Amino acid sequence: MAFFDVSFFVDSLLVFSLAFLIDVIFGEIPDRAHPTVWMGKVIGWAKPQLKNINPRIEKVNGVFLCVGVMALFTVPAGLLFWVLRQVPVWGWVVYVVVAAVLLKSTIAIKCMWKYTVPIAEALKRKDLEGARQWLHFIVRRDPNKLDDQHVLSAAVESIAESTTDGITSPFFFFALFGVPGAFAFRVVNTLDSMIGYKDAVHVNIGWFSAKLDTMANFIPARFTAVLMVVSAAVLSANWRNAWRILQRDKDKTTSPNAGWTISAMAGALEVQLEKEGYYTLGDKGQLSPSHVKEALEIMVLTAILFGLVVVISVLTLKAFLVLFIL
Repeated sequence: MAFFDVSFFVDSLLVFSLAFLIDVIFGEIPDRAHPTVWMGKVIGWAKPQLKNINPRIEKVNGVFLCVGVMALFTVPAGLLFWVLRQVPVWGWVVYVVVAAVLLKSTIAIKCMWKYTVPIAEALKRKDLEGARQWLHFIVRRDPNKLDDQHVLSAAVESIAESTTDGITSPFFFFALFGVPGAFAFRVVNTLDSMIGYKDAVHVNIGWFSAKLDTMANFIPARFTAVLMVVSAAVLSANWRNAWRILQRDKDKTTSPNAGWTISAMAGALEVQLEKEGYYTLGDKGQLSPSHVKEALEIMVLTAILFGLVVVISVLTLKAFLVLFIL
């Protein structure tokens, strides 16, 4: 009797590897066909429909909003994959390609290069206004109030934090639950970015999505931070300092997850990353445009290591277990 489902393992590995390559080579899917864009449109339409003057009812509606949007995107994906796998030969090929493209839509590796490299290039030219114009694509804070050091800090912080919610968390949930799992995470993360605030408008409708996003990123953020330290060592950055700052500063952010990767990145680059009025991570060090590229290199290598260490380990375990479940 076989104890390892080779077919399941190979299929999953092919989908994962192809999705990674598609993202690195081609970048983002056009907006009109991008599942995350459509998630945002559905959320934007549904939110005012579910607002309520009663805080308790609005909180319950927030749960329905999250679960409903998740079901809207994950169930059809799961059914599509099941149908494709029933078709002999070509169905399997189409399944791998379609699953890889849809998985790619949940991650953003090349996208971070697209929006952060121009910031560094603008600041090399001493064009602070140009850098600010690019920054608003990746952060919520007002770029017009930031000097060049805080613009660079915001860019590097975004790279560090996005390594988790833009790359390794989707990888993690793909490994656990396939492409529908990655879709479910992307729905939760999109909801959090749109309604997961504590202001009067969103505090009730967005509470469930915000808490679920925090829970979803909890394990991936910690694995990612540790692998950032390993990446720093491989890339000849200061991995010892990365580990020291990670241990010291990881709990200084309001988010229980963001501080892990941001502090590891600050230590690796030997700089201080600061969001004024909220947190200061790392020891004092002058940021330069070159730190953006160094952060991106650490991000990419961390993503690769996460795939090799975490994703393949989970897929291997599932391949052993799947025969006993099905």
